[in-house]
Amino acid sequence: MAEWPRKIIICEVGPRDGLQIEKASISTEQKIELIERSGEAGAKVIEIGSFVHPKAVPQLADTDEVAKRMRRRDDVEYRALVMNLKGLERAKEAGITKAKLTVSASRSHSLKNLNKTPEEAIHRFSEAAEYAAAHGIILSGAISTAFGCPFEGRIPLEQVIKVAACFRDIGVNEISLSDTTGMANPRQVFEYCIKMRELFPAVIWNLHFHNTRGVGFANVTAGMMAGVERYDSCFAGLGGCPFAPGASGNIATEDLIHMCHEMGIESGYDLDDVISLARYIQQIIGHETSSFILKAGKSSDIVNSFNKTCIN
Repeated sequence: MAEWPRKIIICEVGPRDGLQIEKASISTEQKIELIERSGEAGAKVIEIGSFVHPKAVPQLADTDEVAKRMRRRDDVEYRALVMNLKGLERAKEAGITKAKLTVSASRSHSLKNLNKTPEEAIHRFSEAAEYAAAHGIILSGAISTAFGCPFEGRIPLEQVIKVAACFRDIGVNEISLSDTTGMANPRQVFEYCIKMRELFPAVIWNLHFHNTRGVGFANVTAGMMAGVERYDSCFAGLGGCPFAPGASGNIATEDLIHMCHEMGIESGYDLDDVISLARYIQQIIGHETSSFILKAGKSSDIVNSFNKTCIN
């Protein structure tokens, strides 16, 4: 019988995946503050931005400056998204030692996003992998649309396996399965994760969910039951892929932490600090987000309020 994990690792992807489609002007100083406050709140892995062409993702055009100026903690892993060798070179120049390569499991999505098939995209990553090995940079991989694609529908497991094998061929030992458009369901997540862990036992697996159709947290629990202990989430539930029609926000960090704490699963975060940070982000961007905890509060808040009412 499967067991709940004692602890999970939550990567804060807000500075990259959360901010990339926001229209509000967010200064370099504010981005640095968000990263530093995430570390102070307990994040052990933070995705600080992406080294891609500024025209592709204008909101993250200052990632080089953010990486150079942010105050780093010894107990936090700082990673960034790169799409090619040039991006990896920029990451190295900015002092980043962990970079993430991403490719879609969907041929249609890959062609629209990168103008290349998944196989062509990973083949192009070979020179980046060689550069990373020569310069002491750790590479991780992300398989986007790993469960479903707006152009192709459900993605067959065989397609995901093929992409994962290509990543392993270039030496990537940490891979994320990303539900870019929120089309996954718990049974599918459980079955895919069981099979991927069986086929690639040496790989460190990570899961990345969007809550587009309200099953993001059910998918997390399915991943937990399949033995996966690493998850991405975003402060205040911001985010969405600019190249995937209909994609909505990531699962909110504060919601995930609250769920884990209620289940007795350690996250290493201070929930109150994360909630405070999420409220601050809403002020910066100027609109409400999909976070449940910011709307309803913690379960303990309701209990304490009820108890005070009864006492009075």
